[in-house]
Amino acid sequence: MRAILERLKFHGLFIKLFVVMVICIISIAVSVVWVNLRMSEQLFLDTFSITNSKVIDQIRSNFESFHYSIVLAAGNAQQSGTLKTFLTEKESEQSIKTFSAYYNMTQQMKKIQSNVDAYSVGIAIVGSNGRNYSGNYNFAKPLAQELKESPLTLRAEAEPKKLMYQLYKDSGGTLGNRPTIVATKVLREQTTGQQYGMLYITIDENDFKPFYSSFTSEGNDVMIMDPEGIVISSNRSEMIGQQNAELLSLAREIQQDGLDLKKVSVGGKDKLVLAEYLPSYDFYLVNMIDQRYVLGQMVNTRSIIVICLLIVLAALIVVFLISRKMTRSLTLLARQMSKVHLRNFHNYVNVSGSYEIRQLSHAYNYMLNEMNDYVKQLVKTEKEQRTAELAALQQQINPHFLYNTLASVKFLVQQGSKEKAEATIHALISLLQNTISNVSETISVEQELVNLKHYVFINHVRYGERIRVNYYVAPDCESCHVPKLIIQPFIENAFFHAFNVKGEGVIRVLVSMESQKLICEVLDNGEGMDVQRISEAKSKQRQGSRQLFSGVGIANVHDRIRLLYGDDYGVTIQSELGEGTRVRITLPLVGIQ
Repeated sequence: MRAILERLKFHGLFIKLFVVMVICIISIAVSVVWVNLRMSEQLFLDTFSITNSKVIDQIRSNFESFHYSIVLAAGNAQQSGTLKTFLTEKESEQSIKTFSAYYNMTQQMKKIQSNVDAYSVGIAIVGSNGRNYSGNYNFAKPLAQELKESPLTLRAEAEPKKLMYQLYKDSGGTLGNRPTIVATKVLREQTTGQQYGMLYITIDENDFKPFYSSFTSEGNDVMIMDPEGIVISSNRSEMIGQQNAELLSLAREIQQDGLDLKKVSVGGKDKLVLAEYLPSYDFYLVNMIDQRYVLGQMVNTRSIIVICLLIVLAALIVVFLISRKMTRSLTLLARQMSKVHLRNFHNYVNVSGSYEIRQLSHAYNYMLNEMNDYVKQLVKTEKEQRTAELAALQQQINPHFLYNTLASVKFLVQQGSKEKAEATIHALISLLQNTISNVSETISVEQELVNLKHYVFINHVRYGERIRVNYYVAPDCESCHVPKLIIQPFIENAFFHAFNVKGEGVIRVLVSMESQKLICEVLDNGEGMDVQRISEAKSKQRQGSRQLFSGVGIANVHDRIRLLYGDDYGVTIQSELGEGTRVRITLPLVGIQ
């Protein structure tokens, strides 16, 4: 396997040419397929709206025929004096009179039933006197008393002038929770409007479905919804009785905007939605088409894939023959050049072959000569730069800082504060040892904090303790290494610039880990500064203005970090006038060597 990979690496040019050609061919094939699909989709959309509009018109016609029969039946019931008498008179003690009333009512109901004999419906009435009747029960229908006690009766009574269609589902009743569509009509006096009964015309949802089911198929669904978004009927039985506010919103939008259809995404699938409002029922007729499924029936994907594979295979043969001839001489040169080992710039290639190959060989050998000279010069420059950096680190103490510190010690001795003078001298000695004697480029966070505390102690001796310094260091960060005196310049800047007006305050030093990086922060609650002042501070540091303790300066800390660790690390400063300043130093996690 390794030998095969070794041979293949010399055919990189051939592989690249082959890959480019294959990508081009596949891109063209995909583009052609995409254009074809888009054209097919557009053609489908152009014809779909016309075809399905006719389908919806046919479905609406079926609904209107049924509604007309219901209206006739409801009108006859409203005008029937026999029914009115049956539903309003009180129960008689005379059995003959009661029997006669029931017989006349039954005959009248049969006449009313004849208006809807073409459909598998049931008719029930309930009167204000408590009498009720349930007829035509060749099919399972809800009883009159069950309907009277259901919520749909209250909704019908709220709009007594309206013939309403509602969904009824009983729980454990005569239907076994089967959905039924019920047309309700309040029976009332023509002159006074007083209600004396309720007419129910019921049809099983399975008998209601044939009005549109012949126009449905896989990927082509029909939903009948009421104004509250509840699905009254659908070829997808799992949706019946469920509220679908999203689909209702789409239906209203299509109706209000006068759209022929609307493309939407439902459940991650592209759908085409048509909607029609049925005012007679106060229902929305929604037709939803799975666009991807329909288009999938129009395109033979398998044939397209086979054709593309044949084209790619033919292109592979052509590219192999052409590129092999072009790259053979280059492959030989590549094999010779591959003998150059890592960091070995003395492995020159033999000059042979065609004119182009010989020129490349000469150029390569010349490059090796130049590279050797450059490496020697680079090594020399690096040594000089490293020597200069170490010297700079060892001479970061400003003479004025030493003079002022020693003067403070002298003053303490004169005042008799020998212990404080001794502590100051100890802090200064430790600080000098870690900056001048220690030539290491990095020190541990723990040692850096020791240096900071010594520096802060000396400043407290010189200027008083009006500025307090608190340290918060995560225990797992103490052994990490940081560049020497990387935090001190920002402590110094806070001491001498952050509290000129306030006079006192707090400086906080925080060290923690975040996203596999070491974060050192210096926060003060001083006067803060604006962005322009930060820029001016950086400029003054570069110009060699008052540097106090740090000879490198604040601005140079950022440059130093980037040179050591790369552009992902460095210093960021945030400051607001009157609020304080936040310095954030981002460093890599480097442990004790």
